[in-house]
Amino acid sequence: MHRATAAYTAARTDAEQHQLSGEHAHAQTYLAFATAFTDPQVADQEIALAEQYLTGLALRANRLMLRIAALLRDAGTNDLGEQARLLRADIHTAGLDAALAATLELVMAFHHAVLGATDSVTASLTRLHEITSGGDYAYYADIVHFMAGLPLSGPSAIRWLEDDDVDRDRWHRLVRERQAHLGR
Repeated sequence: MHRATAAYTAARTDAEQHQLSGEHAHAQTYLAFATAFTDPQVADQEIALAEQYLTGLALRANRLMLRIAALLRDAGTNDLGEQARLLRADIHTAGLDAALAATLELVMAFHHAVLGATDSVTASLTRLHEITSGGDYAYYADIVHFMAGLPLSGPSAIRWLEDDDVDRDRWHRLVRERQAHLGR
């Protein structure tokens, strides 16, 4: 996530320098999302800035992604079920299931992993498998297993850039850091 944050910051700066308001807002939205994994307090500022950049722009997917980022920022703190249900419906209504539904399930799995709610993680995994059955975002299922500290259900078709154990530890560390942040 730290590399993603750096990349989105650079993209935002580049878009700002070239006065590309849509790209500027897009990069800021995804910066807010990446930041929400690692630092909820800073994510508040990044989300507010993205909302400001999105004002007057017709970027529906980015607005929905920003709502996902807000859920991610709040992961482990509240019952996010109703917010997630409403967001699933809005994503579906917008016709953006392929682009955003898997990301929402990834975020909800993170939330459940932070809470230590294994049954809820499993329910998110089931929805995620349905969403990714065509192959897009299939690696999210591995990430959920990694975050929750669960073994993979079988051999993975995903080939990570580094050793699976390194990636497993990175994703699980995000959960442990959030738990520590919340005093769990």
